[in-house]
Parts: sequence; C-alpha cells; structure tokens
Amino acid sequence: MNTHFHAIIPAGGSGTRLWPLSRRATPKFLHDVLGLGRSLIQATWDRVAPIVGDDRVWVVTGESHFDQVAEQLPHIARGQIIAEPSPKDSAAAIGLAAMLIAREDPEAIVGSFSADHSITNVDEFRLVIDQAVAAAETGDIVTVGIMPRNPATAYGYIETGDLLGLDGAPTARRALAFAEKPEASTARQYVNSGRYRWNAGMFIAKASSLLDILAEEDPPLYSGLARIAEAWDTSDHAEVLSAVWPGLEKRAIDYVVAEPAAAAGRVIVIPGDFGWDDVGDFDSVARLRQPVPGEPRGVISIGGNTDLLEVDASGVVFSEGPRTVAIVGLDDLVVVDTDDVLLITSRSHAQDVKKAVSLADERGLDELL
Repeated sequence: MNTHFHAIIPAGGSGTRLWPLSRRATPKFLHDVLGLGRSLIQATWDRVAPIVGDDRVWVVTGESHFDQVAEQLPHIARGQIIAEPSPKDSAAAIGLAAMLIAREDPEAIVGSFSADHSITNVDEFRLVIDQAVAAAETGDIVTVGIMPRNPATAYGYIETGDLLGLDGAPTARRALAFAEKPEASTARQYVNSGRYRWNAGMFIAKASSLLDILAEEDPPLYSGLARIAEAWDTSDHAEVLSAVWPGLEKRAIDYVVAEPAAAAGRVIVIPGDFGWDDVGDFDSVARLRQPVPGEPRGVISIGGNTDLLEVDASGVVFSEGPRTVAIVGLDDLVVVDTDDVLLITSRSHAQDVKKAVSLADERGLDELL
C-alpha cells in the first residue's frame, strides 16, 4: 500500500436516465441500483478503501447529500466529506479535494473514482490501480483505458501509443489523444483498430502535478479553489465559500487537465479489463444482472418484495414496496414502480428516460424530479 495514495470519490449528478429511482434529492449513487445489497457509492468505497486505507478516502458531494453520504459511509471522517454548495462539474470537485489533500500530504498521489460506476472484477481493478500509482510517480497524469466490449457511442475514447516500459507498470502506454463520444461508424473504426480504449474518467496523478496543470490551463478556477482551500478550516470558511463558489466555471477535469496534458505528451494510460460499466441507464442494469450465457432469460426483480408473475417475458422490475407484477409475452421490458411514479419502457429506449424527466420539469412537477 502506497502511504501517499488518496482516493477521491466525486458523488454528483442526478442520474436522470435512472429516474424515477434516481432523483435530485436521492441520486443514483445512493441507491442499490443493481440489487446487490450495497449502494453504488458503498460499492465504490468497498473497492478503493482497501487500496488506500479508510483514512485516505475523500468524497465530494452536494451539501444536500452530505448527511446521506455520511450515513452510508460510517467509516469516513466527516471532515473528509467535502460539501459543494452547487454542482460545478469534476474540475472544481477534484481540484478542491486535491488542494485539501496536498495541504496534509505534499507528496500525495490522488486518484478519482466515480461514485456511481460498477466493477465486477475487483481484484483485477486493484492490480490496474497499483500500476497507475506506480506510473504516477513519473509526474504525468495517468488514466485507465477500458477494453471496449463493443463500438459504443455513449463513451469517450482514448487513443493509445507504444508501451513505456515503466517499472511497476508493465502495461503502461502513452495516451496519444482523447476522443469525444463518436458516431457509430467512427466507434467501429476505433474498436477495430485495437488502439483505442473507453475513457472511464479515472485519473491518478501526483496532486502537485494535477494542480500545476489546473493552474496553467484555467487560472481563474485555480485561484478561486485556492481561496476556498485556504479558508477551509477557518472561521471564514462559510463566507469565502459562498462568495467564491458561485463564480467558478463549470468544467470537466477531462477538458481542463487530461486533454491539455495529453496534447503535451504527459498522459499515461493503463489498459484495464475488469468489468467496468457506468450504470448509465436501465439497459446497463439489465445487462449487469442478466443470466450468464446459456441460462434462460427471464425477468429480474430488484428491491422491495415484488411477487413476480412472468410468462414468456424478460427484462427488469424495480419496486419500492410489496407489489404483484405480472408480465406476459414482452421481452426486454423495464418497469420501475415507486410511491409516486410508474415507469414502463424497454431496454432499447432506456436512454430516452431522461426525456420523461424533461417533460415533468416542463409541466412544473417539481415533486417528481
């Protein structure tokens, strides 16, 4: 275990494609979306805490979710839950956490791991992160590139170059460039080339290296975060935070740090193949819970005490309470039954669930958002 390695868990977003389970007040990372007995943020903790130690895990979340996060993660010190007054995307979240960590540990290496992703092969994940930490000792920014399962258009990609021959990181390659979410034809070209990996948004780096790039690429954001960090444990904390935070630009860490660093030849990618998924919609949930190949398909029930009656059907059902649900002659169906909303869709239309959220918003149904 590297005693200078700290994990940052950004826990934000409303997860509109997993509505009505995921909402502003209770976003998807607080839910046991996969029906495995742990919420997504608890599963993230379970993966990273053994790598860094309980006392070196930091969570960045919204002020309104602070108490929920603290309740779900009882082993984390409340001082290591960083509360944001409003969402400002990952550059502000990770940047502020890196500053607070660097104050305590100037030699810190930080790794960011989203609160709402799924990883099925945890042992392989930890081996990959061990390599990433070793590679970060070079001072470069390190990311994890996921072996594509298919030519997905929902993910960004990383173009990889030659092996670097680094001690402790034998699979490390130079990252040549980051690519935005592609069209289907471009995604096929990426996958067929064998040079591209999915961008899972995991970044590992010396805190000092990450902050140097942030300062160079976005001086106003850096200086604003520095003011907040300087006042963090003082009596001026609330005043400075309320004065500075609203004016910070909303930008992703990919654009502020990773892409400029890649253009300068300062990003390393560690290939990973450990069953990663961003659990972005109900199709992802169904895929992660579907039977192993060769077993009969059926309807998967998650949550509540659902009495399921299925006839020639397949899909996934979520229920928050006792309910009898009968599905007859329908394949790849998604049913989500909460106290105030019943959602019925198909796996093929899972991405469109966010449109229903937009409709509810347009009609002023704030209590459903």
